[in-house]
Amino acid sequence: MGSYPTLQERLVERGIISAEESERILKLQQEQHASLTRLVVELGFVSEDDLLPLLSDHLGIPLVSLKDFPLNPLPDEALMDAVEFLKFTKMVPVKVEGQELLVATTDPTDLAHLHALELATALKVRPLLAKEKEITARIEALFGNGYSTESLTGPSAAREVEGTVDEEEVEHLRDLASEVPVIRLVNQMLSRALESRASDIHIEPFENQLKVRYRIDGILHEVDPPPRQLKAAIISRIKILAQLNIAERRLPQDGRIKVKIAGKDVDLRIATIPTLYGESVVIRLLERSQIFADLESLGFPPAILQHFYEMISKPHGMVLVTGPTGSGKTTTLYGALQKINDPGKKIITIEDPVEYQLGGVNQIQVKPQIGLTFANGLRSIVRQDPDIIMVGEIRDFETAEIAVQAALTGHLVFSTLHTNDAAGAISRLLEMGVQDYLLGSSVLGVLAQRLVRRLCPECRKEVKFQGSRVEGFNGDPPATIWEPGGCDACSGTGYLGRIGIFELLPATPEICKLIVQKADANSIRNLAITQGMELLRGDGWQKVREGITTLAEVLRVTREEG
Repeated sequence: MGSYPTLQERLVERGIISAEESERILKLQQEQHASLTRLVVELGFVSEDDLLPLLSDHLGIPLVSLKDFPLNPLPDEALMDAVEFLKFTKMVPVKVEGQELLVATTDPTDLAHLHALELATALKVRPLLAKEKEITARIEALFGNGYSTESLTGPSAAREVEGTVDEEEVEHLRDLASEVPVIRLVNQMLSRALESRASDIHIEPFENQLKVRYRIDGILHEVDPPPRQLKAAIISRIKILAQLNIAERRLPQDGRIKVKIAGKDVDLRIATIPTLYGESVVIRLLERSQIFADLESLGFPPAILQHFYEMISKPHGMVLVTGPTGSGKTTTLYGALQKINDPGKKIITIEDPVEYQLGGVNQIQVKPQIGLTFANGLRSIVRQDPDIIMVGEIRDFETAEIAVQAALTGHLVFSTLHTNDAAGAISRLLEMGVQDYLLGSSVLGVLAQRLVRRLCPECRKEVKFQGSRVEGFNGDPPATIWEPGGCDACSGTGYLGRIGIFELLPATPEICKLIVQKADANSIRNLAITQGMELLRGDGWQKVREGITTLAEVLRVTREEG
């Protein structure tokens, strides 16, 4: 099957790694007893997509797609006791041919684990190359989510530090966090979260367990937890990565770090908070390729997108984006800034937190502990002669007042609010104390949005629509709609990714007149509807008709509208 040095030489010959990097990788192999193929991918030297064809050619082992193999239970009862082993080694049996077991793996050079599988099954194992994503999805479809906890416990990990942390215990925590099994476990947790398209990892200590959950397409999914006795080591490892104080467990802490996972640049935003049974940690995974989406790809209906473009192209005024936490408001605002950013304009943002660095944009991080609030920061921004200002969120009257004044004095202002719909944003600002005539003169429009899960195109099912007219949905119901199925591509959920649904309230002269009259949200909404505004559910219903999402999803994210 070839040796590591021979494969390394080929990687050097192809220019995938340099000679110096080859030496560094060899040293890491020896220190960590790690596989070359997994190491070069994890370190970001080469993507799996580029490595696997080279590996297939080098070893003479076929590169296959698991879609070509039916999803069947494992062929041998002995393998049912080896679930953790399969998860850890990222191997999955796909077919039995006589006395031969075909096994999909990302690393056919892992002879020790292949041999162990032969002993467990009494079959001759023949490896096939497959993508890790497909293997993980197949394992999860067969056994459920999770990651291995085998061989991670040991004498050094058994001690759990509780109570006050002294200097000796801090050093012990550092030692635990630096052990190879702990490093691998945390790396595995991050890589599998990324593979699962998770936006967040929740690590939560309870009395008798350490719970781990991934938020995938807006929904939390529990995965197999690591041993509870590794709680202190795992959390310390994460805090060290984020340069947080591992000795401080009484107060919340926040940090961030840039890492490369499977060749992808990922920002990790880490937040800890003390709980009854120890520190709870949430890791936000921010992949640059996902946040910098064009507005066209976010799901805007053409008519709404055209009107939104007209708003953000104005020289001054205020454009608001509203919706609950996690509804994609920041992504929309970043997309808007990308659309109108050019060297002739000065753009300044104040955010909490700064999600990503935007080229050519001056970005400010809110720091309330030193007095840098949205209001104080915005007051200073106005004196920097900007053309465009983005305020991460309007939370109080002072920020709202300054934002409105900025919009009236020749600046284009973007900001967000937390309200149920577009009309509710106007009412919220009036309730904060913003003068009606100032708001009516400054606001250009309000965009409300939600995120719904996309149906997996590989397994969605067309079914007869059983209902009649649905509240908030216009038009006659279709004869058929689509429902989720479940396949390897979507890890059995039936959904793959998310898309936005939108409503846009333009500040027409008639709407502005109602604002000055301090009309309530219902009056503003009703007038906007008569002027052609499509409600959130209306856009959602259209996406249901098109087979993009389900009726249940639209109702779930717009339940307050019903």
